[in-house]
Amino acid sequence: MSDPTRPAGPRIIAIANQKGGVGKTTTSINLAAALAEKGKRVLLVDIDPQGNASTGLGIEQSKRQNTAYDLIAGDAQLQDVIQDTEIAGLGIIPATTDLSSADIELFSNEKRSFLLHDALRQPSIDGYQLDYVLIDCPPSLNLLTVNAMVAAHSVLVPLQSEFFALEGLSQLMLTIREVRQSANPDLRIEGVVMTMYDGRNNLSRQVELDARDNLGDLVFKTVIPRNVRVSEAPSFALPVLEYDSASKGSEAYREMATELVSRHEMNRV
Repeated sequence: MSDPTRPAGPRIIAIANQKGGVGKTTTSINLAAALAEKGKRVLLVDIDPQGNASTGLGIEQSKRQNTAYDLIAGDAQLQDVIQDTEIAGLGIIPATTDLSSADIELFSNEKRSFLLHDALRQPSIDGYQLDYVLIDCPPSLNLLTVNAMVAAHSVLVPLQSEFFALEGLSQLMLTIREVRQSANPDLRIEGVVMTMYDGRNNLSRQVELDARDNLGDLVFKTVIPRNVRVSEAPSFALPVLEYDSASKGSEAYREMATELVSRHEMNRV
């Protein structure tokens, strides 16, 4: 039973797409940084065994003794795994390749789909006064991604502006529906954001048009352009907003953060 005396928790958003290379981790890092820049308190949870979000926010391998795997497996508490980043207001729970074996090692646990849900609702999370928790999911629909969907209020889908992009959404939508029916009836789709967009390219424009025709208002008005600064930033372990604050990529993620926050404020009215 929930405790009515506890403050309302943060908005938890799983950033997911089972297709790799669609800008999922890039969106996780830069949306988190943009929200923090707006004064929001944000936690990024990296549950991708590749750990790219952790690397992209400057968390070296030697500083990942306590990770998302330890939290999900129940071997660590939130305060043991949350680390500060160089970005004010942005914390991270890092990942390592330990997560690669999570499907097998956690399969026998009866609550295997609820482990992250329960971990992110420990009373100790209240002390962080978070506004948003973003979960960077692996590029597959495995137990980790299901954990993220069970834990989350909503799913944000990065969609690359390329041929067959919409066809790849069908399996993800089916998984979201199954999670709604079995474990998290309140889960909804936060939205779809077009990534790696090139307005000079007929294909990019056609994919965007198809997405808006099929998905309507679920598609963010903001599109994330194909931008060399966005691509370069991770090699410097920085969000693009810190690497080149004036770049088109930085401005796009700021606009996306503004749009996301305004959607939530409208829904509260």
